[in-house]
Amino acid sequence: MNFDSPVLYALLGVVGLFCVGLYGLLVTRNLIKMVAVLQVLVKSAIIALVLAGKVSGQVNLGQSLAVTVIVADTVVAVIGLALAVQVRRHIGSLDLRDLSTLKG
Repeated sequence: MNFDSPVLYALLGVVGLFCVGLYGLLVTRNLIKMVAVLQVLVKSAIIALVLAGKVSGQVNLGQSLAVTVIVADTVVAVIGLALAVQVRRHIGSLDLRDLSTLKG
């Protein structure tokens, strides 16, 4: 294995982004921060898709899958932020622990 290859550096970046996102997801309790951390996790998956396409020799497939994930991720982020706004209006807080007060 060539340790000076750009693929190895990209793979290390993917693992680093994934670890940062996972740590942030475990630590934060704020709904908006959770949406932002999920965005970091998805970005690592997108880079991994493009990297897998490059390694397999099918760059176009990796890029098209990445665009599909970007579109789906944008929809999820918009819905998550809209739900966070509604929770803030209803409860008055964005803390996850305060969501346990909801009934029904």
